Amino acid sequence: MTTKAVARTTGASGLMALAALQLAACASLEELAAAPEVRLTDVELHDLDTDRQTFLLSFDVSNPNPYPLPVSQVAYQVSLDGTRFASGETHCALTIPARGDSRLAISVDLDLLRTAPDLLFTVRDAARRDIPYALDGMLAFDIPHTKPVHFSNEGAIRVTAAAFQ
Repeated sequence: MTTKAVARTTGASGLMALAALQLAACASLEELAAAPEVRLTDVELHDLDTDRQTFLLSFDVSNPNPYPLPVSQVAYQVSLDGTRFASGETHCALTIPARGDSRLAISVDLDLLRTAPDLLFTVRDAARRDIPYALDGMLAFDIPHTKPVHFSNEGAIRVTAAAFQ
């Protein structure tokens, strides 16, 4: 009877040690993972209507890690010339190769006449000159025990009009 009690105690200790190792592995995975870099590379006007404008936002995503990163969700907010332009959240199935780059494109429908009249002038000007942008968001990964990572950057960009070229 004593032998069984010792075996049970050792088994419980072993399970606790295994659980501690798994938690440590998860924590070290999060610590070792370097955040991908996300850059806004293109804002393209695809469709122009009186009540709706469709833009295609293109992002380059760089993975500095020695393993691929499967992206499952992207949340973003883009400001042009200090004015909020577009924001949203989308599910996706994008794998960024190890130490590589991928492109992500998101279609956005806006009503510039109703929501932000000042933005209409900014977009019009952006077809002739580079305008400053600010990008903020989060990437969620299809990797167990991995938290979403925040990204943020600023730059300048010109709006192109593919529908009219």
